[in-house]
Amino acid sequence: MRLNRCAGGYGRSIVLVCGGAAALFAGVLVGCNGKRHGQYTSEGLVIAQQRLAELKSGTEWQMAQQQYLGGDFDKALKTIDRSIALNPNVAKSHLLRGRILVEKSRLQEAKDAFDRTLELQPENVEAVYFLGIVHERFSMDQKAFEYYSKAMEKDPTNPQYLTASAEMLVSMGRMDDAERLLLEHRESFGYSPAVRQTLGHIAVLRGQHRRAAEYFNDALLLAPEDHGILEDLARSQVACGEFGLAEFNLGRLLNVTEHRDRKDLQMLRAKCLLAVQRPVEARSMLQKIVNTTEGASDPQAWIELGNVAMVLKDRGNLRLAGARTTALAPNRFEGYMFRASFLGLEGKTGEALATIDQSIQRSGNSTLPFVVKATMLRDAGRLEEARTTLAQALQRNPGDRVSESMLASLNNVGSMPGGTALTNVPTDGVGSAVGGE
Repeated sequence: MRLNRCAGGYGRSIVLVCGGAAALFAGVLVGCNGKRHGQYTSEGLVIAQQRLAELKSGTEWQMAQQQYLGGDFDKALKTIDRSIALNPNVAKSHLLRGRILVEKSRLQEAKDAFDRTLELQPENVEAVYFLGIVHERFSMDQKAFEYYSKAMEKDPTNPQYLTASAEMLVSMGRMDDAERLLLEHRESFGYSPAVRQTLGHIAVLRGQHRRAAEYFNDALLLAPEDHGILEDLARSQVACGEFGLAEFNLGRLLNVTEHRDRKDLQMLRAKCLLAVQRPVEARSMLQKIVNTTEGASDPQAWIELGNVAMVLKDRGNLRLAGARTTALAPNRFEGYMFRASFLGLEGKTGEALATIDQSIQRSGNSTLPFVVKATMLRDAGRLEEARTTLAQALQRNPGDRVSESMLASLNNVGSMPGGTALTNVPTDGVGSAVGGE
């Protein structure tokens, strides 16, 4: 009986001691930080989940970036939305989302994405720049200029922001301010082709084609593989009469796979070939164009072929170009001029003169039909009528050098060397009359 009590009492003592120690240990823990073991486990789980979400978000962002660069904007948008859902407070994710939305022309949503980017990262210069693009698309030129200028202030080393600001000034009709802005920063961007190219565009808008060609040539030296600059240069060279250089540069462009089938460049090169006295090559090029489905329905292609045919006295192509141009563009003067030239070569002077008058009625500021008519009259020995015709041309377009030259010859000599109705029609007169570049 005693033993049992002793045993029972001993057991109870052990329980009391153990229980007290446990309580004391727990009290120490609670006293230290007020947290229990389960709370440590829960917090660790939350942190681990957050880190996993961040990793997944980063992976989704990388995938969205690749899809965006590959041009798959629908997939890219879905992917970046998943990335943002996993981690919504990453500035670069909202920036990428905005860029994708710009490509999809969802401009208001893009603006919201860029605004959110700046909320998270106020110094993000790309978001500022793309807000400029969005407002430019909205035709809010002043606001776009302000954003581009702000981007330029944030990163004065990036020529893209400078040229965007200048282009907006041009868009607002402030060409002097645009040129001044570019010239002020030109030394800072001495090796930037974009600055020189933009100065070239301003010169083109002012009609300063030779100056533009100089700017484009400088830009091309800095970026020799830039086909856009090469095309700008070639077009400016055509506009200022440097046909040989332009033909060479157009040939370079047409040797590039992506430009090989561009009909506009082919016709421009044909015009240059005609101007440098290579009409047979020009004719071959133009015949290939008009024999295509697209070219056969393009009145400008037939006009260029007709111009070459006039120089070569090619009756077949003159007749064909006259008929096709008149059918496709009955209000243009060239079709009637080609037909008149064909009739003149056929010796049908009366019909030719009647037809060229139809061309003159539609010729606007062009003096070429007058020159063709004066040539016909001269060859028929009707010199006074030829002088009157050229005087009428100069009334319509004072200072036209082709008309002035021919009239001076008639006045000084009284007659010009004989030939057909096309013998003395200058090729540069043909080029300028069709309203080239």
